[in-house]
Amino acid sequence: MHIERLELKNYRNYGSQSIEFDDKVNVIIGENAQGKTNLMEAIYVLAFTKSHRTSHEKELIQWDKEYAKIEGRVKKRNQSIPLEFIISKKGKRAKLNHLEQKRLSDYIGAMNIVMFAPEDLTLVKGPPQIRRRFIDMELGQIQPTYIYHLGQYQRILKQRNFLLKQMQRREKTDMAMLEVLTTQLVEHAAIILEKRFIFLNLLKGWANSIHHGISRGLEKLEIKYSATIEVSDDGNKEKINSIYFDKFQEIRDKEIERGTTLIGPHRDDLIFLVNEKDVQTYGSQGQQRTTALSLKLAEIELIHKEVGEYPILLLDDVLSELDDYRQSHLLNTIQGKVQTFVSTTSVDGIHHETLKKAELFRVSKGNIEL
Repeated sequence: MHIERLELKNYRNYGSQSIEFDDKVNVIIGENAQGKTNLMEAIYVLAFTKSHRTSHEKELIQWDKEYAKIEGRVKKRNQSIPLEFIISKKGKRAKLNHLEQKRLSDYIGAMNIVMFAPEDLTLVKGPPQIRRRFIDMELGQIQPTYIYHLGQYQRILKQRNFLLKQMQRREKTDMAMLEVLTTQLVEHAAIILEKRFIFLNLLKGWANSIHHGISRGLEKLEIKYSATIEVSDDGNKEKINSIYFDKFQEIRDKEIERGTTLIGPHRDDLIFLVNEKDVQTYGSQGQQRTTALSLKLAEIELIHKEVGEYPILLLDDVLSELDDYRQSHLLNTIQGKVQTFVSTTSVDGIHHETLKKAELFRVSKGNIEL
């Protein structure tokens, strides 16, 4: 899978830009604040219909313009597939093969992306929401139905929290409505948790093997799912549903007292252990970075196994954050099989055969040139 062509209109600092890419490695060079990361972000947005940098989508639209448009042509299974995504004040629209998609979950997954950026190095030591987002984004692009259930869960969770807040203030005492919302929430929570367990059990195998290799056989990586209910990671949705429902009955008074939903996938976390020690608490910076790199490389292999093609890899200003050994391991892994975009201020100091054969693009003030 690779992007053949990308067109931007009114996107961030790009007025109008059309660019064709090499199917192996593309290096985007430029000073800071010229548009390197904006280009990477545009590719990401075209795949996921949302940014990894901001939740305020109007920021993606160029100042004083009405809309921003990203168009791409993706080569997938020997077919050339056009994608189009428009952000305006009225909302978002996505087209796949020139057909507008009624639900964004029907669009996501048409192009598979793995992004590795400096902020991903906080995947291990950062807050739980970063790790939940990691699961949600990667799982969502190989199982679009997951996006649907996650969206439904978040919608019902918002309604349930609003009701709990009213009950806390004694503005309402509608136990029947709370029961209805709890039943609806549990239905989607059980599906989300089951899918997360399946995904992580697959990811573990790849990540453990890759981490073992990067650490020269000295470290063993374990990934554990930390749920807000007591359930094993081989539990099916019926069993999970039952455990959730019983737990919600048990903590109902406490939730009313606090005015919020206390359990569910929105409060879960991942724990990373290296040689049986929690990397977040006890790991060195090198161990934390090796764990993050192992996860990203594992994603690539997992997507290849599930989809049948390698995803597109975005390395946004991250090579300079890795030492020579981890740089080499990353570039050796992707060499010749993954279309890769590398953004950097300079290729000086990065000595690898992969970059010597790359297509070089220079960015200056929102303009890209070969």
